[in-house]
Order: sequence, then structure tokens, then C-alpha cells
Amino acid sequence: MAEEDAMATTSTSTRTITRSRSTKLQYTRYESHHEAQYLSPIRQLISKDLSEPYSIYVYRYFLYQWGHLCFMALDETEHLVGVIISKLEPHRGGSLRGYIAMLAVKEDHRGGGVATKLVRMAIDAMIEGDADEVALETEVTNVAAMRLYERLGFLRSKKLHRYYLNGNTAFRLVLYLKDTAGYAPDQFDGRDHGG
Repeated sequence: MAEEDAMATTSTSTRTITRSRSTKLQYTRYESHHEAQYLSPIRQLISKDLSEPYSIYVYRYFLYQWGHLCFMALDETEHLVGVIISKLEPHRGGSLRGYIAMLAVKEDHRGGGVATKLVRMAIDAMIEGDADEVALETEVTNVAAMRLYERLGFLRSKKLHRYYLNGNTAFRLVLYLKDTAGYAPDQFDGRDHGG
């Protein structure tokens, strides 16, 4: 449901979405003044859903340096219902690689487009930062996450055996934003391009 029910955008970092069950969600960019109110709920939400235990320093590493690439979904009472934590930095060969480190949505808000909206907002912010590609890892058993990312254009790049502390295997997924990011769609078309 979600996308068609969108109300007017109030700014580039805050949007309000009306869901069919009459819950209004506000999407907002994380800013440093949010720490006191939202860092603990962010940690709780992510630790409930993700298999890796992250210390507070990991969250601060991302939020202090790349808060402009991190977004939150808040309900009408400004309680956190979803969050995405990302970064953007140079990768091998000089390209700029965006990285989605963490994405979590409260169980009772899943299936309504919240995760999709958060991922799109993060990708849009990375594009504004001139990203060449966006990468992430997800457990091979997380079918919902695989569907979400592949629907948004991410490709399976590599299988990482026993990647997580719990022993689970992961896929690295990459969304190529520019032809120069390491994959050009016509690069493998079977024609001889000389050279």
C-alpha cells in the first residue's frame, strides 16, 4: 500500500506517509540532536532483528559521520518504527560506494512499504553524494530482505560463507548506479570490443 497514499513532502529530509490503517508515518533524516531521544530505540530495534550484536560505538561510528545517510520512520507519537543506517566512502579504484549497514522495521509495521521507503531515501541521499554503487550484506535465509533489495535492483555479487557470528552465510548485494562502478550493462554482451 504506502506509496500511493503519500502526502506532500515537507522538506527533502522529512516526509509524511498515510497508511490505510490510519497510521501516519513521518520519515526523517537522522541528525545529531536526535541522539538523546532515538539512539536507544534504534539500538533496541536493530538488536531485535539483526543477528549481529553491535556496540554503541558502531552506531555512533555511522551516525556521527554519516547521519545524513540515515533515516527513521516515526509514528504519530514520534516513536521509532523503522530505521536505516548507511555510509558513503571511497572504495577500491576510487569509486564512491554507499553501504547499507542496518535496516530494521517493527514487526507490526512490516508489509506496508516502510523498509522500501527507507532504502529508497538512503539510496537517493547516496546518489546526491555522487555514489557509484550501493552495497550491503544479508543472510541467505532472510528471504524478505532478499526480495526487497532485488526488487529495488540490487544484484547478488558474492556469497560469503559463515559471514555472521551465528555461523550463517550471507550474500553481498550491489546496486550499480553508474556504468563506471564496475559493471556496465553492455560489458558482457558477447561482442568483441577490441583490446
